[in-house]
Amino acid sequence: MTGARTLSLNTLVRLQRELHPPAAPLLRLPVPDGMTAPMGCDAVAVPARFGPLVMPRLPRVGCVYADEAHWWWLVPSDSDYALEWPAPARYDTGAVVPDVPDLPGLIHRPDGTLPYTPPIPLYLAVCRLTGTTPSWSRPVTA
Repeated sequence: MTGARTLSLNTLVRLQRELHPPAAPLLRLPVPDGMTAPMGCDAVAVPARFGPLVMPRLPRVGCVYADEAHWWWLVPSDSDYALEWPAPARYDTGAVVPDVPDLPGLIHRPDGTLPYTPPIPLYLAVCRLTGTTPSWSRPVTA
């Protein structure tokens, strides 16, 4: 077959997300002025009570936003690929924050121009705090 295109799993996930656009206008966490997000942005939210416990467990902290209910870390797009973020954490594609009346405030801005928190250390910190075994460490069942 000449000219056939192969689609990666990342492309299929992105296309599936685009099939279900939101009905209402959404609030998106902004990338601060002077910073760039060459890999796009998603966000990981945790309840506010976990926020101060996550911060010291990270080797690098990117942009963090917070309100009374949640803290959000900016991560590169598709950082949920092959990861099951444990409850009560929530993965927000496109750094869109649902169910909030106003954008949360920026409480941490890193030095440099990249707004990202590395997703694997963030995932491990959230797993540790929630008592969840990382998905790659769980036994495989048939």
